[in-house]
Amino acid sequence: MKIILKDDIETLGKCGEVVTVKDGYARNYLIPRNLAMVATRGTLRSIGEVNRQKELRDRKRMREADKLRIALEKISCTAEVQVGEEDRVFGSVTSNQITELLKQQGFIVDRRDILLDEPIRALGVYTVGVKLERDVIAKLKVWVVKKDE
Repeated sequence: MKIILKDDIETLGKCGEVVTVKDGYARNYLIPRNLAMVATRGTLRSIGEVNRQKELRDRKRMREADKLRIALEKISCTAEVQVGEEDRVFGSVTSNQITELLKQQGFIVDRRDILLDEPIRALGVYTVGVKLERDVIAKLKVWVVKKDE
């Protein structure tokens, strides 16, 4: 079945492209999720409109991500951890904990969008990247401090 993509799909192609896929994939997945439409003579004429709509959606999403980036860069999170002798941290601060700290401040971020190469295992101030969109990454300050006993 020939379809016109309404959005970029990594495995198929870019928005506005005409691609051929299996009938079931188009009918059961792409069309119900509004990711594609059947390529007919009439819809082939509307490819320009599909591209324009996607561009508007992308611009709006980028503006919202930029606003969120600015808001995230203004705040800092404090993770209190238990420490042992010589201020050695028990355990570590992970992306899950950073997500919870952000949730307490009113920001909903998926843990997979926290760009943390490895868990934080020492006291200090860290700059952690938060991926909001493809090209928008916020720099978040995370303070790892000793928990008062």
